[in-house]
Amino acid sequence: MKRRTWILGGLSAAGALVVGWGVMPMRSRLGKPEHMLPPLQGEVALNGWIKIAQDGSVVLAMARAEMGQGVHSALAMLVAEELDVPLAKVRLESSGADSIYGNVHMMHAALPFHPLDMEGPELPAKIKVTHWLLDKAVRELGLNATGGSSSIADAWDHLRMAAAVARAGLVGAAADAWKVPAAELKVANGLIQHASGKQGHYGEFAKAAMALNVKEAPLKDRKDWRLIGTAAPRTDIPAKVNGSARFGLDARPEGLVYATVRQSPMLGGSLGQLDDKAVMAVAGVERVVMLPGYAGGSAGFAVVGKTTWHALQGAAAAQASWQQRPLGALNSRDIEAHLNQMASSEDGFRFHTKGDVANALAKTSRVIAATYTAPFLAHATMEPMNCTAQVKDGQVTLWTGTQVPEVARAVAAKVAGVPLDQVTLHALLLGGGFGRRLEVDYVAQAVRVAMDCGGRPVQLVWSREEDMTHDMYRPMQVAHLKASVDVPGAFSALSIKSAGDALTPRFLERILPSLAGPVDTPDKSSAEGLFDLPYGFAHQHMAHVATKTGVPIGNWRSVGHSQNAFITESFIDEIAFETKQDPLALRRALLADAPRYLAVLNLAADKAGWGSKLPEGRARGIALHESFGSIVAEVAEVSLQNGKPRVHRVVCVIDCGTVVNPNIVAQQMESSVIFALTAALYGRIDIRDGAVQQTNFHNYPMVKLAEAPMVETHIMPSLRHPAGVGEPGVPPLAPAVANALFALSGKRQRSLPLVV
Repeated sequence: MKRRTWILGGLSAAGALVVGWGVMPMRSRLGKPEHMLPPLQGEVALNGWIKIAQDGSVVLAMARAEMGQGVHSALAMLVAEELDVPLAKVRLESSGADSIYGNVHMMHAALPFHPLDMEGPELPAKIKVTHWLLDKAVRELGLNATGGSSSIADAWDHLRMAAAVARAGLVGAAADAWKVPAAELKVANGLIQHASGKQGHYGEFAKAAMALNVKEAPLKDRKDWRLIGTAAPRTDIPAKVNGSARFGLDARPEGLVYATVRQSPMLGGSLGQLDDKAVMAVAGVERVVMLPGYAGGSAGFAVVGKTTWHALQGAAAAQASWQQRPLGALNSRDIEAHLNQMASSEDGFRFHTKGDVANALAKTSRVIAATYTAPFLAHATMEPMNCTAQVKDGQVTLWTGTQVPEVARAVAAKVAGVPLDQVTLHALLLGGGFGRRLEVDYVAQAVRVAMDCGGRPVQLVWSREEDMTHDMYRPMQVAHLKASVDVPGAFSALSIKSAGDALTPRFLERILPSLAGPVDTPDKSSAEGLFDLPYGFAHQHMAHVATKTGVPIGNWRSVGHSQNAFITESFIDEIAFETKQDPLALRRALLADAPRYLAVLNLAADKAGWGSKLPEGRARGIALHESFGSIVAEVAEVSLQNGKPRVHRVVCVIDCGTVVNPNIVAQQMESSVIFALTAALYGRIDIRDGAVQQTNFHNYPMVKLAEAPMVETHIMPSLRHPAGVGEPGVPPLAPAVANALFALSGKRQRSLPLVV
């Protein structure tokens, strides 16, 4: 039976059930008081997100990971605003495992809708219905994840509503206690006040508020905001400055021992033989534990010692032989050739079509064609992979930084063979995530090692070499592009066909195998940034050929947009040069029907002084890209020093909808520029005979402080729903720099990293 017939038959049989479920109201995400962790010292839970302490301070259930992006401060600001309390009076508590804490909005990025279809005042009906059904399904799934620049967008409605409902209940309780109408009460700085002089803090009314059935709790009007939109200081900074902040590596449960790993140096390989006598002869080494390839990771072994140093010395002393994967050794040069061949010979999945590209290209007077390539990349988080685990008396306890706490609990339960409710996770700060800590291979390894440690907790830490050579890499991508030139300076057709591994199916296989089907569905994350361009070509054809190279791949900051923006925005500049047009002028002409994009582009050009005279030896490059609901334009000012690129200044303009904290937005743009500049100038993972060649920062360098450009951030005012901030600043940087380098050298860069 053909797959299409099978799917349609299944849908027909379940149609009535799906329709009936689809029209039912979505379950509330406010939750109930019992969804929060048990109250302590007189705390009172008013819903699944908010508790009130005896002193009137507020406890917020925090479901998202803090990895430097400032989300703990921004989410606390939403609650402080609606409750009218000082930000300092909101403290955080890790959320429980209930589905109300799932990230619903994150899944919107997986939908292959064109962003221009969502620019109008009203969403098209098909998008509204799809969002409704997806949100309902994801609400039931309850996947708690920090990723996709979605934390604020996801929390914007329900977290403010949870605070508003709590506020209404507290005011109602005060009105009952004072025998006055609730409308006569006002709240300021956490105090409920009446014109008669009566006042009290929230803690005095919390118990009574818990018993009230709040029927109306309107959100504050935008004009009444006092905190949202201000540059409030981040609440996580003092602890990070004074050293009291606790990251994964700071876990120190009593009786702790330490471990490290050695995994097959060949991707997909396995352990042949291990002579552990030399390992056990190292002072301070306690034991060796065999490790299978957990959650997409590589097989190998762990060494347990008194300290991490002892464990590392023991692992280095091991005499081990390794075997290649059954399908043969992987080589990145062979993979690039294969992707090129696939992009040339296969049709791929069409993510976007408009008009008749084939006919337009056949009739044009000239075709501009190019092939672009982006390499595999590592995440290179400053804090290497680590997890502290204890398996004792049928229970598992974890201390770690993770972007997917419930997935981490699930894999721990599976490895240890215990029920899920017997796994406790203490969520700690992340020393960088960038998508790497959406994976749980290191968590599974730590649990397996802990099972052999007699009930003692064990802290498993990867060396930098293991971290670099056993990542879940950003996929390699090859793209073939064509544009028609009908008459000098006029364009009608754009064709893009890319090839690269389908990311989402491989990711789901590792962390949520129940959602990974027997047949891969089209992977939007591989084609995002290629099919969803805002430019007004009359004829468009964008397709992607999904491959399976065997290299472990994962989500890297800004995912497919990270490499695809380099491809598209460099090609737009290439078209401008080939037709003797200014790159800015060409973009303006192509954005006639995309006013938000045009406004961002124009402001960036204005703030950067596009067209004004630069010091001798410098040039500007410009790029525009939309990702995670935000539009970003960047202008890079670049020179060549001793034959190497030097980026002096980057001007960023972002339209990210309503802004909660402009300082955090600026910080994230600066972070994105440095992160993306490292990848643009240095980032590359080479694989030879199955082994990753880059092993540490000496051959996978980072941008140093002396190389960092001045970054200016300008935020477009907006009344729209908040959109992403943590990732959208990454994609435009590489093409902006590449375009500037072309203006300097006359050499077109069609592959990364950029060299002259």
